[in-house]
Amino acid sequence: MRQLLMTMLLIVTVVILYTNIAQGDEGTQGKITSAGDRMADQISRISP
Repeated sequence: MRQLLMTMLLIVTVVILYTNIAQGDEGTQGKITSAGDRMADQISRISP
């Protein structure tokens, strides 16, 4: 029973850390999106 509780607490901790780090405007997902937008803008400004 104790091992099951420890496993569940570890899983919950990992999920909470993932959502805080990866999601949101200040997270990894937001930074990748903004970097992609900047690259698209720079590419569109290149004249052939």
